[in-house]
Amino acid sequence: MAIILWIKALHIAFMVAWFAGIFYLPRLFVYHAESTSQEVREQLKVMERRLLYFVTPFALLTLIFGLILIYMLGVDWFIYSSWLHIKLLLVAILFIYHGFCFKLLADFKNDKNQRSGKYYRVFNELPVFILFTVIILAVVKPQF
Repeated sequence: MAIILWIKALHIAFMVAWFAGIFYLPRLFVYHAESTSQEVREQLKVMERRLLYFVTPFALLTLIFGLILIYMLGVDWFIYSSWLHIKLLLVAILFIYHGFCFKLLADFKNDKNQRSGKYYRVFNELPVFILFTVIILAVVKPQF
C-alpha cells in the first residue's frame, strides 16, 4: 500500500506545480495585452514561452500518475467512482485550456493578439473554479 501513497503524492505535487504555471501564465497575458512598451512585450514573450514549456511536463506527469492511480485501484473501483468521472471530465477541460494557451502564446509571439487584458483576467479564473471542484470531488468523493 505504501507505493500507492507515493504515486498519489507525486500526482498531487505535479498538479500543484502545473497549477502554479496555469495561474501565472494568464497574468502574463494580461500584462502583455495591456503593455504599450515594445521592450516589455518582447520580455513578456520570453517569459510566457518559458513558463508554458516549463509547466507542460508537470501537466503530463499529473496525468500519468493519475492514470497509474486509477489502474492500481482497479476497474471495479473506477466504474463505481462517479465522482472520478466528473473529475476526469474537468481534467480534460484543463488540458484543452492548457492547449489553448499554446494558441494564445503563438498569437502574442506573432503580435496577433486581439484580446483585451480584461479577457485574460476572466480567462485566468476558469482554472481556479475547476481546481476547487476537483479538490472537493477528490476529497469528499460524493456519489451521484
